[in-house]
Amino acid sequence: MPADTFNEEYEALRNMVEKNLASCLPGRSKLAEAMRYSLLAGGKRIRPVLALKFAEAVGGSAQKALPAALAVELFHTYTLVHDDLPSMDNDSLRRGKPTNHVVYGEGLATLAGDALQAEAFRILLASDLPAETLVQMGNVLAKAAGADGVCLGQALDMDSEGKRLTLEEITTVHHLKTSTLLAAACQLGVLAGGGTSAQRIAAERYATALGLAFQIRDDMLDATGETARLGKPAGSDETNGKTTFVTLYGLDQCRTLVREMTGKAVDALRGYFENTGFFEALAIYLEERKY
Repeated sequence: MPADTFNEEYEALRNMVEKNLASCLPGRSKLAEAMRYSLLAGGKRIRPVLALKFAEAVGGSAQKALPAALAVELFHTYTLVHDDLPSMDNDSLRRGKPTNHVVYGEGLATLAGDALQAEAFRILLASDLPAETLVQMGNVLAKAAGADGVCLGQALDMDSEGKRLTLEEITTVHHLKTSTLLAAACQLGVLAGGGTSAQRIAAERYATALGLAFQIRDDMLDATGETARLGKPAGSDETNGKTTFVTLYGLDQCRTLVREMTGKAVDALRGYFENTGFFEALAIYLEERKY
């Protein structure tokens, strides 16, 4: 897919998400304000775009998948709010703005994250889709969220500070923290669009490889990027004493690994979807990103 075509399609879907996110959180309470502060702070919106595009890829419509896309972005925002807390990574900057707890305090930031997660399930389960499909979708998101998903990844990540991890250990952490939610977004899109079980599995494999490539690239940018460009503190992994793919392999080998994982992601879709051009272009875009 030509870069211009990819950019046009991506922006159209991202704008669709942006226009609808603001209406996800009713109310004027301080809690709602804190939730909106992080939710509407911008970002690439990779996960909701993937949900929308996979729905289209299996013959469904982006509009039908919109509640799932919004839900996964609310859920993702919750993970960021909690990840930044003083009791976890203690970061002061996210998407170029002070983190939620810096603005609203740790207590309200914690509750904002909790409420974003709950609202994600509310929006998802209110979708205009068959009940059986909604049950499957709820199960996918819950599995990504729970004790074998993002929360476990964060727990392992916290426990790893100051320790030298093996390749297997660091891969497990980032599979849970990054790939799991990407895979959930892709599966939600396939389900919303009425895709097959084989397509769900292929989409999950794509996202798993894509997530690992994304994290390796993230580690590279953390080591070499600038805070102003990244929108979050550069060098935070080193500051927090974390093992990264860069500390294990160095930058040159990491570039090779990102390329390998990108190829693996693209290969996972072949034979299961008629047109994989957008997903291939997205994988390359993420491989080459600067922030």
